Amino acid sequence: MSSSSRNARRRSAPPPHRPVRLLTLTTLFPNSVQGRHGIFIATRLRRLCDTGRVTSTVIAAIPRFPGAYRHWIGVPDFEEINGFSVFHPRYSNIPGIGMRMQPRALANSLLGELRRRSLDRDAFDVVDAHYCYPDGVAAARVASALKLPLIISARGSDINRIGEIGFARRSMISAAQSSNAMIAVSRALADRMGMLGMSPEKIRVLRNGVDTDFFSPIPRLEARRLLDLDESTPLVLAVGNLVPEKGLDLLIRAMASLPAARLLIVGEGPLLAQLRALADAVAPGRVHFRGSMLQSELRIAYAAADVLGLPSLREGWPNVVLEAMACGTPVAASRVGGVPEILQPGSPGIVLADRSVEVWSKGIGTLIGSGYAQDLVRRYATRFGWDEVITEQCALYESVAGARHAH
Repeated sequence: MSSSSRNARRRSAPPPHRPVRLLTLTTLFPNSVQGRHGIFIATRLRRLCDTGRVTSTVIAAIPRFPGAYRHWIGVPDFEEINGFSVFHPRYSNIPGIGMRMQPRALANSLLGELRRRSLDRDAFDVVDAHYCYPDGVAAARVASALKLPLIISARGSDINRIGEIGFARRSMISAAQSSNAMIAVSRALADRMGMLGMSPEKIRVLRNGVDTDFFSPIPRLEARRLLDLDESTPLVLAVGNLVPEKGLDLLIRAMASLPAARLLIVGEGPLLAQLRALADAVAPGRVHFRGSMLQSELRIAYAAADVLGLPSLREGWPNVVLEAMACGTPVAASRVGGVPEILQPGSPGIVLADRSVEVWSKGIGTLIGSGYAQDLVRRYATRFGWDEVITEQCALYESVAGARHAH
């Protein structure tokens, strides 16, 4: 073997016990303006990196178009978030009609950022993409340009909603074919991916977990005092973006049949005015809206509630279900996505397939009257810790990176 060949082999082979170097690409990641944007991705990635088996460079691109995306303007080009160095390049996206062009524009932005930062294929072992469209499709272009292996994580609405759009579905299937592995957060999501045409042999089910050290019970009355909530009235909690997919109008209508209860909705989104008007019409004075909460406040809200309501039309693996239960609060949730995988028979919760107001008001009323002890509810949530999942995911990264260096 020539000296140049030996030098090339030394450059490509990882040193013993070196962590896998991820290039994490996603448009869903917290930033200094929107602290909960994509928090579920940052939480898992933090857990992965804390093992010492992987490291990550995060590029979380931001959409831009003249006169649009004002809420992104204050996001810096670079910042430290949750212990990660996060780059925020901009990519062009025309509101409402730019969906077809998103993957190409996003890929060009990502590759441009890598060039500006003098980062090339030698800096990474695996391209780690989160959300299938446009992120996974763009990441496939980046991985191809860098000649690096690719793992794409599906989250829920990318498959369940965007997967129904023909051109987007075809692009996602093509990206999946070029990937080395796909990750689904629930068995239901993996099945749906297979139905769309993605190879089941590539799909690994690696659910989300819950941090039971952070999300833990607080005495209910104490939690309500901390949030300045009524201490004696039964409280129903909903947490999520104020968008049609969350089905919050159903939860508000159900409150009309629960006159002794109040509803607290935590989240922001385009339906705020519409949901406020509905609440004023059917349950005046009993539905309260608060914007997005920091995790430290949200754990108090979970503990303050008698029930968490999740009337979603679609879900992948809803983290709020596990977070609420870890704080001792039972859950009423739609039979969608991974919900039945969480709320199995004997769980401190109710899975509702019927979307009628009567069924939801009855289900919530049953849970309010059930008297579940916080420690009993929490005990069920502890089945869903992170350790097993993180061990499996690290092993997947190591396997894919090892196969690259073996060639």
